[in-house]
Amino acid sequence: MIPFLDLKKVNAQYQQELKGACSRVIDSGWYIMGKELEAFETEFADYCGTKFAIGVANGLDALTLTLRAWKELGKLQAGDEVIVPANTYIASILAITENDLVPILVEPNIDTYNLCPKVVSSAITDKTKAILPVHLYGLISPMPELMAIADEYDLLVLEDCAQSHGAQINGKKCGNWGHAAGFSFYPGKNLGALGDAGAITTNDLELADTLRALRNYGSHKKYENLFKGVNSRLDEMQAAMLRVKLSYLDVETHQRRAVASKYKNEIDNPLITLPQWDNDKEHAFHLFVIKVNERERLQKFLSERGVNVLVHYPIPPHKQKAYAEYNKVNLPITDSIHQSVLSLPISPVITSPDVSKVIKLLNEFS
Repeated sequence: MIPFLDLKKVNAQYQQELKGACSRVIDSGWYIMGKELEAFETEFADYCGTKFAIGVANGLDALTLTLRAWKELGKLQAGDEVIVPANTYIASILAITENDLVPILVEPNIDTYNLCPKVVSSAITDKTKAILPVHLYGLISPMPELMAIADEYDLLVLEDCAQSHGAQINGKKCGNWGHAAGFSFYPGKNLGALGDAGAITTNDLELADTLRALRNYGSHKKYENLFKGVNSRLDEMQAAMLRVKLSYLDVETHQRRAVASKYKNEIDNPLITLPQWDNDKEHAFHLFVIKVNERERLQKFLSERGVNVLVHYPIPPHKQKAYAEYNKVNLPITDSIHQSVLSLPISPVITSPDVSKVIKLLNEFS
């Protein structure tokens, strides 16, 4: 069976370094908010090109706490509207509603799956205070255009970079376009921890300071609490392992791009719609997502022949029971995407013969 993602094989490449990082943390005797976290925050901020990175427990917290911090700073208030693509993973929406803000679900660009600036402009009302672009599947959103809209209407921009580590436009990486950005380091991400982990990047000192307190019970100084905070700290062990894997991120992204290029150039089946992008060097290729009308039949066809593929995501947020109030919203493009997308195996460790087998089978499907 060709696995969708072989995490054991991915991490085996760095086994000795990862074990060394674990030993370093164990031997230090300091396991929360220590030197490993401080070093990773510095290194990740440098990688993204931002002034600050704040480690948190997971990617959802990264988004939720950023919106919360803006509320604490008086930049947002309950009831404000946040424009967000309707075809995102539910975490993007959860972060908004957790803060008593109102998600305005808009249709994506059918070709890129990301926000369309024209659609964003048409969705702005007097209550709109923020835009939450999601760099879905690893392709960075049209950030120059979105930032121009944000500047025109004085809106905050929070990038959801959970799938896009290293994606960029004209050399400027995701996480350094908006006023802040949330990253997930879930194990299956391009930069994956060995457990849950996340981070926020920003160039705003006041926001960074507020976030450092909010993640730590609302406290900068022990037993002195400025806010009603939470416990969402990136621990020393995960920070140490992320430091190891960060040093290989660009190499792994290059390997992902090579696989994506082979898929794009060699899959030739009129029943299959390939993803579109302009520049390989701007895409991080967390996922390679095709569209096909008979998804279940293709998925079964591939599975029976030893290829594991996944669906990201079968049910859009507005069709979930958790968001029953949105169940009747008309979003035909989003519905079509969720009914037809299929993610092919792509990773830094998939072999060339396996990629060729996937392509051969896709071309044989009829």
